[in-house]
Amino acid sequence: MTAYWISTYLEIRDETKLKAYAELAGPALTGAGGTFLARGLPEKVYEQGRQQRSVLIEFPSVEAAVAAHDSEAYQAALEALGDGVVRDLRIVPGA
Repeated sequence: MTAYWISTYLEIRDETKLKAYAELAGPALTGAGGTFLARGLPEKVYEQGRQQRSVLIEFPSVEAAVAAHDSEAYQAALEALGDGVVRDLRIVPGA
């Protein structure tokens, strides 16, 4: 069953750290089987929606998404990010 990595950026504190993270995280996550489906600011928000950066990545399974997060390559990306952002990250199984 597919799984989705959903990340929303509540606050961007340091654009330089975010850029360093993105350069490492993209290859780490695609190399682990992830496919970026959407990323950026919303075009429109409804209900209690927030105008904040969001990222949606599809993985073949929850296990693959968790393994991608826990991989050495992604952990290096997180180290580069440090305290550069405040975000919410969740892995949700597909329906």
